[in-house]
Amino acid sequence: MHTIDMDLVEMTLDVMKYTIDRISNVTPELGSPKKEEDLLRMVGETITPEGIGGENAFKLFRDVLVKATVPIDHPRHLAFVPAAPTRAAIMFDLVTSASSIHGAYWMEGAGGIFCENQAMKWLVSLTKLPKGAFGVFTSGGTAANLSALVTAREAWRDEKPEFARERALLLTSNGAHSSIKSMAKVMDADVILIDSEDEYLSGADLKKTIDGLSIQDRNRLFAVVATGGTTNAGIIDDLKTIASICEDEKLWFHVDCAYGGGALAADSVRHLFEGIEKADSITIDPHKWLFSPYDCGAVIYKNLELAKKAHSQKGAYLEIFKDEGAQGFNPADYQIQLTRRLRGLPLWFSLAMHGTNKYKRAIERGIELAQIAAEKIKANDKLELVRPASLSVVLFKRKEWSAEDYRDWTYKNHREGFALVTPSLWKDESVIRFCFINPDTTEEDIDKILKTLE
Repeated sequence: MHTIDMDLVEMTLDVMKYTIDRISNVTPELGSPKKEEDLLRMVGETITPEGIGGENAFKLFRDVLVKATVPIDHPRHLAFVPAAPTRAAIMFDLVTSASSIHGAYWMEGAGGIFCENQAMKWLVSLTKLPKGAFGVFTSGGTAANLSALVTAREAWRDEKPEFARERALLLTSNGAHSSIKSMAKVMDADVILIDSEDEYLSGADLKKTIDGLSIQDRNRLFAVVATGGTTNAGIIDDLKTIASICEDEKLWFHVDCAYGGGALAADSVRHLFEGIEKADSITIDPHKWLFSPYDCGAVIYKNLELAKKAHSQKGAYLEIFKDEGAQGFNPADYQIQLTRRLRGLPLWFSLAMHGTNKYKRAIERGIELAQIAAEKIKANDKLELVRPASLSVVLFKRKEWSAEDYRDWTYKNHREGFALVTPSLWKDESVIRFCFINPDTTEEDIDKILKTLE
């Protein structure tokens, strides 16, 4: 028994050393994926009747498997929507797991839920929703969108019971995130994608679409989903006008800010979100532009009671704790998950450690980097900016390149461990897309990436 304990101590020291080295490394190796059969050949079967031992398993991960991954916080990882969790948040993610707290009910997780709620208060304040609005942390934007729109559908059914058996319908734009369509499938609801110019949903386009619905479709329409920062181009829909239309038409107004929500803290662009304070629900992903580890999303409601009515679960084994200290905010009541870890805890610690002003500066830096990159692109004769930089996203193209050229360029940079920048589509044309999240990305990084396009 003593030998086993010593082995555990040694393994723990190795794990902690790796963790400290990784947290302190701001330019980790830019790994690349390998075929499953190649990984199996390199490490062999790892789940066996007798086990392979902790030291051996960890060594395989450290020396082989982690190198077949792409670190999301590399400063030249500008693809998709990258992330850059603070070192404080990463460290407290370890504490969150080690503390083994069940985050569904106040009775079990009061201290941790209190911390989450402190962070949530700040998020809610950024939206300028009215007093009483609040939210809960989820696994990501899809779970947040689903939680919000299930709440919306149940509220619609309660208000219009005569249409409750109809298949629900929602409207969104062609620039909306793919999770909206995925979420609607889970809900067994229909989606109409409004074909808006430049992936921007205007109030005029929304009104025209509503007015063009059949009577049957209008009766089953329950919600409109606007986007506060499209994933592809960083575009913010006409939130103010959309909010007014939803109010007039008595429709639930949901704003998907999974990517762009961090910019609510940036004074330079906050005016672009005017109208979001009229939303019935909002999605924000702290694991994108609020520097939290995966997986951490958030859903915020104007009326929490509607969410509780839609999501609260009952069970005999859940009703036994009646003492005063056990009564409080239960995150499980407001979103689709019952069992949940305290996903908001690393965000709380990072905010408590650094302060919100540092967060504001880091977010502004992403916006600034996008503007800097756009100016460099405009000054390069071989490049063409296809639209103005929006939030932290830049779309541009290399003149005379085909889709295959973009693909080959991406693979070459990635294979060499230099950068991960992937192409996208804009108006059915291949383009290059930068998404700046990491404040450690430098102008020199931008220059080096652009130089590979010469």
